[in-house]
Amino acid sequence: MGEENSKKKKTIPPYMKAISGSLGGIVEASCLQPIDVIKTRLQLDRAGSYKGIIHCGTNIVTNEGVRALWKGLTPFATHLTLKYALRMGSNAVFQTAFKDTETGKLSPSGRVMAGFGAGVLEALVIVTPFEVVKIRLQQQRGLSPELLRYKGPIHCARLIVREEGILGLWAGAAPTVMRNGTNQAAMFTAKNAFDSMLWKKTEGDGTVLQPWQSMISGFLAGTAGPICTGPFDVVKTRLMAQSKSGGELKYRGMFHAISTIYTEEGLRALWKGLIPRLMRIPPGQAIMWAVADQIIGFYEKAYLTNAPL
Repeated sequence: MGEENSKKKKTIPPYMKAISGSLGGIVEASCLQPIDVIKTRLQLDRAGSYKGIIHCGTNIVTNEGVRALWKGLTPFATHLTLKYALRMGSNAVFQTAFKDTETGKLSPSGRVMAGFGAGVLEALVIVTPFEVVKIRLQQQRGLSPELLRYKGPIHCARLIVREEGILGLWAGAAPTVMRNGTNQAAMFTAKNAFDSMLWKKTEGDGTVLQPWQSMISGFLAGTAGPICTGPFDVVKTRLMAQSKSGGELKYRGMFHAISTIYTEEGLRALWKGLIPRLMRIPPGQAIMWAVADQIIGFYEKAYLTNAPL
């Protein structure tokens, strides 16, 4: 028994995975914010004002200036940095909990459960309140501060709490939990599978992928989630965007919103913004994993021997 324990390989500590994810999030946010702004505008467009991604982006630049494509960047970058830190760190903790106590191996179902748990945690702790603020800022048209209801992220958060209560920052929490839990279960499982299939990379083999290899695996892993969770994302955006200050709320909850959107706008409306999501999430995962894998690899080379990644 003592001999078996001595052969057990050391693991990358969760805090290192958290650091790698947060740094990857900063780089991702800076590169991809315009796509997120366009996605939000398309999802909030009930009147059909925008004819597509290019038309929406051009319209924003023409009427509001180039800077408008980076609206909500501060809460978006902060939210991504914290989200990836929590996601990567908590996933590592959950994976440890779900590993077989005797062999130290993680089953496919354990990997899925760890990913889902990390997604639910990030949705409740970080994603929902930050996205409420981000979406409220992004839906505002124009750049003149005196004409805008929300002057910035802090002002926006304070106004929401004052007018709608603290729970106003958690509007759309249910679809956010469903979206993020499903997304992360798929993403962590797919990333591991693509690393294995494409590069013969297995956990604990001591090799570090090249950045371009991590980008390909991350990009492919990031494609499945948006297709599966499109309706949750649209509903989340609609619920977060509505304010009680405007009177009666149009959507009373997740299921009411789904049925209302389907009745009024048709089935396809539940996947509004899918193309910009696919333009943002897979490239975002590619960028994040390219950074994260290198940081984790550096730590492994410097401090560990054949540690599982």
